[in-house]
Amino acid sequence: MRYPNGGDLLVAVLRELGIDTVFGIVSVHNLPLVEAVARELRFVPVRHEASAVNAADAYGRARGSLGCALTSTGTGAGNAAGSLIESLSAGSSVLHVTGQVESEFLGSGRGFIHETKDQLGMLNAVSVHAATVPDTERAGRILREAARAALGGPASVEWPIDLQYAPQTDGLAVPVLTAVPAPTDGELAAAGALLASARRPLVWAGGGATGARRALAPFLEATGAGLLTSNSGRGTVPEDHDQVIGNFATTPAARALLADADVLITIGTHFRSNETADYTLDLPAAHIQIDLDAAALGRVYPVTHPLHGDAAPTLAALARHAVPAEEGWRERVRTVRAEVRAALHDAIGPQAAICDALRAALPREAVVARDVTIPSSSWGNRLLEMYDPRDNVFPRGGGIGQGLGMGIGAALARPGAPTVVLAGDGGLAVHLGELLTLAQERPRLTLLVFNDGGYGVLRNMQDRYSERRSGVDLVTPDFELLARACGLPYLRIAAAEDAAPVIGQAVASDGPTLVEVDLAALGPMKTPFTPPVRIPVQ
Repeated sequence: MRYPNGGDLLVAVLRELGIDTVFGIVSVHNLPLVEAVARELRFVPVRHEASAVNAADAYGRARGSLGCALTSTGTGAGNAAGSLIESLSAGSSVLHVTGQVESEFLGSGRGFIHETKDQLGMLNAVSVHAATVPDTERAGRILREAARAALGGPASVEWPIDLQYAPQTDGLAVPVLTAVPAPTDGELAAAGALLASARRPLVWAGGGATGARRALAPFLEATGAGLLTSNSGRGTVPEDHDQVIGNFATTPAARALLADADVLITIGTHFRSNETADYTLDLPAAHIQIDLDAAALGRVYPVTHPLHGDAAPTLAALARHAVPAEEGWRERVRTVRAEVRAALHDAIGPQAAICDALRAALPREAVVARDVTIPSSSWGNRLLEMYDPRDNVFPRGGGIGQGLGMGIGAALARPGAPTVVLAGDGGLAVHLGELLTLAQERPRLTLLVFNDGGYGVLRNMQDRYSERRSGVDLVTPDFELLARACGLPYLRIAAAEDAAPVIGQAVASDGPTLVEVDLAALGPMKTPFTPPVRIPVQ
């Protein structure tokens, strides 16, 4: 098939992939691509390339599919690299298409505008796959190969500008799918025998378990197991299920439960440092681990039965060996579930009213996007219930400042459902320009800005472990004036009793609203939050 230029070919491939919205910044080195996307699909002109990738990332997460970002070459691709690292950390599906200088000058090092040294090497370092379009006959194949690779993380394609403008010949080559690994019958039988002996089972679900939603809930019912999750596994079973303990593994009550469990089944989790208290968390010795990544099996914790395979069929096969837990175990799981939630609800003091108001105002189908900030890390990642993993959008790599871009992408992916973004004043300042994207695109998005005048997490750490503060107290804008300047509605929460009416009004709106949470007026948490990292004490 022939296309007038690369932009028309890109649109055809994106339509094959079910992508209707693309995020990016226009440039002299991607103009044919942007023009075609803007004409045939929806092009969202974000204000920074990092936000383009964040928005595309969250668009894919919120839909359970693939997102696409367009950037320019050189500095533009470099700006995108940090957010590609987030996607790489999360294993999220992003197709990143970036420009490149004219093919005759590629790699010449003569200082051509927007050129950088070894751009492909840089993209390889932050992507699971990276490729260069070498001619007009192979562009379609390269885009499709990248899209297939992006099912396991970000994939980048650099496209010289002269080849973008040229007519394209597309052979519609379909990439060959590789076989999905599966455990052997013997491995399943051995793991099944251990499961059948379990009387006090627990399950730990990570991000790799989200594709096994239909299998996991019946597995819990059949075994009576309690469910712990990583942050990424939240919502795999709706968190109002009474056997879901959730993202509370390092709490005292959950540690005690783990100590008494006789079998642990882990699914698609890499046991990140912040979710295992820097790997000091003790797990049961009898451990069945399911993972599609063979390298993950036994990498962090010893495993009795490693099962290399896709989570859904592997768990379904294992479930044939399930037997009910001993009497009283399910009730103990429910008790721990209630205890850890009550303790956190009490510890966050007046912020509990905001958590409660959000859950009351949001319908069951709603996206909650969270930047790295105290409300997110303390209660947004744990206490605010999730019912679907596609609703649970956050920077898994821990980078600050990505929440608003992610929220915009998620909101445009799911226009029929409200989106809420939890951000701190420090994180929002990283990409304040995206407030203009928010004002321009006007998605149904409530931006909650928790204003404590700087980097509260690091401030709490310094107050606890050192004698002075460094780099944490920052000037913040007048958010009401800022919202007015951007043409955004503004509301403020200054007391616990404000939370329900303000959040209710904002969520009910059919457009964006900036809500400032004045933490100085609201009052402190009962227990200041510090991250779960080890600080050497002198």
